[in-house]
Amino acid sequence: MSRQLSEQEIIRRENLQKIIDLGINPYPSQTFVVSHEAKDIHANYEEGSDDFKDVLIAGRLMSKRIMGKASFAELQDSSGRIQIYVNRDEICKGDDKDFYNKVFKKYLDLGDFVGVRGYAFTTQTGTLSIHATELTVLSKSIKPLPVVKTDADGKVHDGVSDPEFKYRQRYVDLTVNPEVRSTFVQRSKMINAMRSFMMEKGYLEVETPVLQPIYGGAAARPFKTHHNTLDTTFYMRIANELYLKRLIVGGYDGVFEFAKDFRNEGMSRFHNPEFTMMELYVAYKDYEWMMDFTEEMLEYVALQVHGTTDVQVGENMISFKRPWKRYTMYGAIEHFTGVDVSEMDEATMRKAAEDMGIHIDKTMARGKIIDEIFGEKCEHQLIQPTFITDYPVEMSPLAKKHRSAEGLVERFEGICNAKEICNAFSELNDPIDQRQRFEHQLELGKRGDEEAMMLDEDYLRALEYGMPPTAGIGIGIDRLAMIMTNQPSIQDVLFFPQMKPEGT
Repeated sequence: MSRQLSEQEIIRRENLQKIIDLGINPYPSQTFVVSHEAKDIHANYEEGSDDFKDVLIAGRLMSKRIMGKASFAELQDSSGRIQIYVNRDEICKGDDKDFYNKVFKKYLDLGDFVGVRGYAFTTQTGTLSIHATELTVLSKSIKPLPVVKTDADGKVHDGVSDPEFKYRQRYVDLTVNPEVRSTFVQRSKMINAMRSFMMEKGYLEVETPVLQPIYGGAAARPFKTHHNTLDTTFYMRIANELYLKRLIVGGYDGVFEFAKDFRNEGMSRFHNPEFTMMELYVAYKDYEWMMDFTEEMLEYVALQVHGTTDVQVGENMISFKRPWKRYTMYGAIEHFTGVDVSEMDEATMRKAAEDMGIHIDKTMARGKIIDEIFGEKCEHQLIQPTFITDYPVEMSPLAKKHRSAEGLVERFEGICNAKEICNAFSELNDPIDQRQRFEHQLELGKRGDEEAMMLDEDYLRALEYGMPPTAGIGIGIDRLAMIMTNQPSIQDVLFFPQMKPEGT
């Protein structure tokens, strides 16, 4: 059953047909060559200069003021807006004035794409404009945009502000709220800065499988699918770690990947089931080296995106200037709670957590309990970039045992603005130890831990061939983008976040 059209949609369809009836193709195929953007003209126009005597510009009509034989319109391209002056006799050279009297005045609607040829000038009121000598219909909009009004105080009314609408119809959000585009421009700058930084170090960007027969590299629940030809179950990757480390086994000294990962878990303003991770693995390095590298890279990224190491995030000014503060995991818990949990067994730690008012599920082993205590009592207090180091071995099945502290591994997480943004190890390269860790994960799975890792025989086989000492890190690109663009929700840094089907 076809949907009911609104009155405005009906009128626009009628206008579309009237344009066609005049012999004009409202969706032409030929290229319209753009010579200038609105921002460029605004930034560089000088009265009396010949620089903008022949301008070709294209974009959406965002307003029209019809004034008899001459009218004004506002055109919006990807860089901004500029006023267009349209004179009937200029764009209709002969006796036929239908294009101006009918098409421009009546049948073109707000949101339609047009191409304009003309020259820049300043009106008597001092407004920079394009005097149109030619006007071309490029695409007819048959659905009206939300009407956005700005009052005398500069406040915007009737814009796209409802999150449900913004995230579901991002194309409308980007059109009527052009400032939203800057968020994604900054995100792109951030990723490009990271990529160029790593490539300058000589590391190779690679691609690894998204469909995996055995998921691994993180503690998470996967999405499951089936390959018909192979009649095999596959999983959408939860991490690309194990494949990247296979490449280190194969002889590369440094590999990285910006990877789409998928985790079948809850959604929040910090979690989306599809997200982007950057993972890097460098041979002959350890986690101490990786901490220094991470500080250097994120300081560089802040400078590239903002021109400064200070980044405003909500009410906080975050400084990415090196060095960052560092706590051990046990040290952080003792610092923020006053309780030393380092020597506690599982039962004692369970009681300590409950005494702190933290609910502990019966399936949680010692590592999970430590993670819960840290998450509840410490993480929210870490606003400035901070490294949490030296995790209990139970929490880190892929990290190398600590060189000097029994029961710990060489791991760190970077916390910023009260959320984890990266996770790194001195990578475990002992195949016998790794097998025992995987087997322990299988036992946790039997206890009901849905995030326990699977045992990956091929990865163990790769380690048996030998992997050099390696440092690895995963950086959450979406969370880092939230910080670098000062956005409160992960949905605000994703063009098209996952949502329930419309109408449910």
